Amino acid sequence: MSALREIYIRHFRGTPVGDAVRSLWYACRRVFFSVTNWRINPRRVLVWDWRKRFPSAWEFQYRAVYVARYYWPRLRIGISWLLDSRETSNFTYDLTPRNMEHLAQLLAVVARQPTVDVSRYLKELSDDQALKETVAARVKFRGAHGGYDPVARFGRRIGWYAIVRATKPKLVVETGVEKGLGAMVLCAALMRNAQEGFQGRYLGTDIDPAAGGLFCEPYNAMGKILYGDSIESLSGLDATIDLFINDSDHSAEYEGREYRVIAPKMSRQGIIVGDNAHVTDELLKFSRETDRQFLFFREEPANHWYLGAGIGLSFRRAAVQNERSPG
Repeated sequence: MSALREIYIRHFRGTPVGDAVRSLWYACRRVFFSVTNWRINPRRVLVWDWRKRFPSAWEFQYRAVYVARYYWPRLRIGISWLLDSRETSNFTYDLTPRNMEHLAQLLAVVARQPTVDVSRYLKELSDDQALKETVAARVKFRGAHGGYDPVARFGRRIGWYAIVRATKPKLVVETGVEKGLGAMVLCAALMRNAQEGFQGRYLGTDIDPAAGGLFCEPYNAMGKILYGDSIESLSGLDATIDLFINDSDHSAEYEGREYRVIAPKMSRQGIIVGDNAHVTDELLKFSRETDRQFLFFREEPANHWYLGAGIGLSFRRAAVQNERSPG
């Protein structure tokens, strides 16, 4: 380096060529130091500047407090859940009051119903003591180690209930029954509709012959579970679907196949609910391909460590208008 510097001083400094080389050298050095952690110290030695890579102790502490404040309350709840809950999948929880307000407003848009009516349907399920007592009794009957908690908490399923109450469907199809809490919620809504003169029925599908452990009287009088592969069950279904809920195999490929199978079976104003819309874009893509609207609702669980899932909603551009009359 010293020899090159000597040549530059003797022969090129002050010349057009020397000025061009000098400008290029400083430009390259600025770029190098701006994108790396290297610098030249006062002794003209190239050293790695660790201060650019690691924050100061004060800055690290300040940022760490932010992380702790965000995650510690959820972690504390998680520890309590580990000790008290028996759930192993499909975790249950209530939604925060604010989240419920957001859900009511979104469903009012989809169903073209007044927000006050949708809010009433949400409260209707929250106050349904008969359903809660039935769930608790069924959990007790199945034993403490069945992966159930004896408290009925509905999460996003409360939105399913409100859709059924608002749109009065003749046929509701749910793929992926699992424990059967969703089936109970949907059938509770259908029972309320029937009391008002709007008859409807429920069909669930599940590949597990043991699925639907919570699905019992009087709610199972509103429908049944078809056991076997959901695609096969849907393919053999000769009926018009008003509300379809995808909650089975959560792989994107299988989810997309379900939508393609039920597409020609959906009623003109039928709604599709995607329980996996927080993970895949299959319902969004299907909606675009079939000229349907798509909206998404994200859960905000209350007093639970789980971050929440969501509801994907696919509906016709004209939205849903309840045209059914009692009978």
